[in-house]
Amino acid sequence: MHERSSVAELANSLRSELHRYPYGGKLPSSRALVEQYRVSPVTVTRALGLLAAEGLVVTRPGAGAFRAEPRAVAAPAGDTSWQEVALSADTAAEVVPRAVDASGVLVTLAAPPPGVVEFNGGYLNPALQPERALAAALARAGRRPGAWGRPPADGLPELREWFAREIGGSVTAAEVLITAGGQSALTTALRALGTPGTPVLVESPTYPGMLAVARAAGLRPVPVPVDTDGVRPDLLEAAFRATGARVFVCQPLFQNPTGAVLRGARRLEVLRIARAAGAFVVEDDFARRLVHEDAGPLPAPLAADDPDGVVVHVCSLTKVTSASLRVGALAARGPVLERLRAIQVVDSFFVPRPLQEAALELVGAPAWGRHLRQVAAELRSRRDALAAALAGSLPELALPPRIPSGGYHLWLRLPDTLDEAALLSAALRAGVAVAPGRPYFSAEPPAGHVRLSFAGVAGPAELAEGVRRLRTAVDELTN
Repeated sequence: MHERSSVAELANSLRSELHRYPYGGKLPSSRALVEQYRVSPVTVTRALGLLAAEGLVVTRPGAGAFRAEPRAVAAPAGDTSWQEVALSADTAAEVVPRAVDASGVLVTLAAPPPGVVEFNGGYLNPALQPERALAAALARAGRRPGAWGRPPADGLPELREWFAREIGGSVTAAEVLITAGGQSALTTALRALGTPGTPVLVESPTYPGMLAVARAAGLRPVPVPVDTDGVRPDLLEAAFRATGARVFVCQPLFQNPTGAVLRGARRLEVLRIARAAGAFVVEDDFARRLVHEDAGPLPAPLAADDPDGVVVHVCSLTKVTSASLRVGALAARGPVLERLRAIQVVDSFFVPRPLQEAALELVGAPAWGRHLRQVAAELRSRRDALAAALAGSLPELALPPRIPSGGYHLWLRLPDTLDEAALLSAALRAGVAVAPGRPYFSAEPPAGHVRLSFAGVAGPAELAEGVRRLRTAVDELTN
């Protein structure tokens, strides 16, 4: 049995037996629990740790575990209604209210109910995560000299050097800051570059988490449409001219949600247009390590072809490893780097050193290359399986004109006769969770959409079952 399941089951068993012991009474010894439940000593220790964290038992080194005294009766709930006035009193003066709608982000973070197929996830299924390599890297990191000491505010030099090499071009370690994942880096970048009340140009559609960050900073997202080759330069130039914006946020590689890749002449056009407008390009390079096996050579990051400091580059290790390995990087050159550094230091001081050390151990191990190859093969297989299942069973949900060769999802347009909100509800009733398209648009969407992730499911059988359930949901609404 998987260790994690054993711990949970033993904790449940002990929790149900606690009534047999008086408050302050001693539980059986660890050795007795090992024999009684036929589990390992590690499982017993972890299960007791869970109960201790819940306040149900107290562990005393050398003495054992004891049933905790009952908690004091909870005090009556206070009256927090005054906060409605306090939080809204000054919003009238805000050009862009900073109340944040995080629903588009939470839908990819929340675990679905038991038995529901997870087509709305934003991270790799545990079966695709390098759990053994991560555990080994964390163990080795903990033994490094000074692993629990205070790291440099900019990040460990070796890790900054690794990210600089990954970005390529003339980017150096001195131009890289280590961040607590990509979302944190985006937050720092938009706070550094935008002034509350001013516009920020964004791709349309785009990542809801970025829209939430922009609005939380008091910025006004202005959409610039994307086609199969990325953002349209003519519309980008027109948007800069019409709004006077000084920031454009984009995902040039396997854009979320469309999967588009900014190619060829458009790459240079975007940089030229931004430079002429005196504006920065925030490049969110989130999917470079989620390339599929059949992708072929990838275009370099925009930052690699940017000697003038137009690009502020964001990347992360999180998507291709684990949601909890929140290690990323910001890269920039020129005076803006100092502003980025100052905001990051004020917000978070630094990324915990053990996490940085573990990231270094992970990317330096032979298992790293094997993991990337395994993910590339598995994502391609899952993409093909999902696309084929949709084409065969749900032809009314329009696949993108160009199936992406990177990323972890497909972006589907709904027919005009199918309501997006109604489909989401019907899908949940059928036992499958999908991501709605509406949060990906900063203005009115041109049509209904859904985003289906193929990375969060357990495997091909669950992919097929998810499509079958989605077919049931569509039939419920159309028959």
